[in-house]
Formats: sequence, structure tokens, C-alpha cells
Amino acid sequence: MKPNEQNTSAQAKRYLMFCELAYAFPILRPLQDAIRKRGDECAWFLVDGCPNMLNEDEVLLHSAEDVKAYNPVAVFAPGNWIYPSFPGVKVQVFHGYPINKRADKVDDHFRMRGWFDMYCTSGPSSTPEFNRLAEKLKYFKVYETGWCKADSLANAKAKANANTKAKPTIFVASTFSKNISSLHVFFPIIKQLAEEMDWNWIVTKHPKLHDEHLETLYADLAATHENVRFSPQTDVDEMAHSDVMLCDSSSIIVEYLLLDKPVVTYRNTRPDSHLINIYNIEDIRGAIEKALTRPDELMQAIRAFASYHEAHMDGQNCERILDSVDDFVANYKGRLKRKPLNLIRRIKLGIRH
Repeated sequence: MKPNEQNTSAQAKRYLMFCELAYAFPILRPLQDAIRKRGDECAWFLVDGCPNMLNEDEVLLHSAEDVKAYNPVAVFAPGNWIYPSFPGVKVQVFHGYPINKRADKVDDHFRMRGWFDMYCTSGPSSTPEFNRLAEKLKYFKVYETGWCKADSLANAKAKANANTKAKPTIFVASTFSKNISSLHVFFPIIKQLAEEMDWNWIVTKHPKLHDEHLETLYADLAATHENVRFSPQTDVDEMAHSDVMLCDSSSIIVEYLLLDKPVVTYRNTRPDSHLINIYNIEDIRGAIEKALTRPDELMQAIRAFASYHEAHMDGQNCERILDSVDDFVANYKGRLKRKPLNLIRRIKLGIRH
């Protein structure tokens, strides 16, 4: 679709989705849905190297000149940076929750890089710290809106609760981080359990994990086992219709817990009572069997952990984000301290815009 094929109403607002990696699409599409429901317009800009996963009804802008002509009121980015010369309010909507999976002294989630005018936070785990940083740095505003992708999770959860399945489904995910990713470790036990247990398996791959040999192994496993599906992309509906997640230390764990479902983790870097964490591959079967019983103590811990990260599961987060942009434009745009120039970061990223 071309930009001039959209609603040309003089009152329609224009917004831009800034995508660096494949994970951006499921994060930003609920926001696009909310924009369209308001009768406004949305377009996408893909950084070099980002796969084009747009649908036919979605608008792609090909250059910085196209973006400037489009003149969006706001640009939404789930990644850590954005082109500073693009018009519009620069809005950070995040690509996950602050779980600090590497157990670093300073969580990268709160690293200020000076690119954004607004930060849309999700709950107690993020809002207080960003408010503190906003008070200190004074060049951005913080709005607790909830994460835009949580709207998809809330809707998928509601649909899944209305359905029943014949047998349990295990959803497998892994981080990409070196020395933490476990998808290669999971393969032999998944193969074994796929043959021994009456369970369905959905195995997904992190978009940053590049391992052709591993992908071939899982694709072949799916081709020879009817109860195994290998999906290079994570699907929210598949997550919602599964019963247990098997993972390591990926941030997707929080998304799954928002669905009110148990997670079995292998050598998680920050294990706690909301997880069934194991250290030996041989314990995966027993851990999954325990998770399928949904123990009361575990489920209470899951709900406390989930609400700490995401305070809003009403399906209205995207509406709050758009309302927050309106508030920022009306009350703060052009009135805050100037953002830092970021010359060194621009050079490292090769930013020309």
C-alpha cells in the first residue's frame, strides 16, 4: 500500500513505526490497530537489515525523505535507538520487561542513550526508576501506559480460555545471548519426550539467534513427528493456547507469565518462586509434569510477578500510549531540556539521518 492511498482527511494524524529487528512487528501491530480504529494513519520504516514482514495493507516508507514528507506526529520504537532527524515525538515503547537476564549491576533496560522524548512504561518494575531518571535528566517524560504487546496477550488469553484441548502443549523458547541460550541443549530431550509423552510441542527461535544447523535439526524433528511444530517466529496465539513454557532466561518469560501459565526454566540467571527452575536436562520431564498441575503456591507467585511487571492487562495499553502522545504534544513538546547530541553513538551506529 502507498501512503497516498490512506485516509487523506485533514484531521487524520500520522504515526510511524520504526523497526530494527523482526520482534518489532508483533510489538507494534496492536498499536497500529489502535491508530486505525481512531481513523488515523500509520506507516512503517525498516532499518537496513530488518526483514520486511509487512502485510499488503501496511504502508512502507523507503527513505528519510519519505518519512519527512509523511511528517508523523510521533515515531514509535521498541529498540534502543531511533533516527533523531525524523519528524515527530520519539516514543520508546520497549521490546520487553526489565528482568536483567544477565544479572548485570546496571540493567540495560534503564540505560539512558538520549534518543527519546517519551518513555511508555508498564508497571512497578519500570515506572519508578524511569520517573527518577526523568527528574534527573529533564529531557523526556514518562507515562505509565502498559506495554503495547500486552494488548495482544490479553486478547489471546481471553480467546484461549474459551477453548479446550485434547492434550497438553509445551511451548519452547530461548534467548539468543551467548552462554545463556539453551535451544541446542533442549533438542535431545525434546526429541525423546516427543516420542515418549502424549504432548504437543511448539518450538520457536529468537530472531537474533542465527544457527542454520540448529534450525535444520528442529525442522527435521517437526517433519518426522506429528506432535512437534517448529516456528521460526513467535506467535502470541500459539503461546496462549499452550499449557507450559520451557525456556532459559529469555525476556519472553514475562510475556508467558502474563498469560497466567507456568514456566519451566533451565539454569535461569535469576530464578525465583514464580519459576520451576532446573539445572539438569534429565529433570525437564518431571518439571513439566509438575507445571501441568498448576500448584497453588506457584500460580500465586506467577500472578504477583506478572503484575509487578505489567500493571495493565485490560487490552487498553495502546489507547493509553496514543493519549499520552497527545498529552506530550499539548503540554511538553518543545518545553523540555534539549536531548544530548549523542555524537559517539551516532558514529558507532552509522547514523546519517
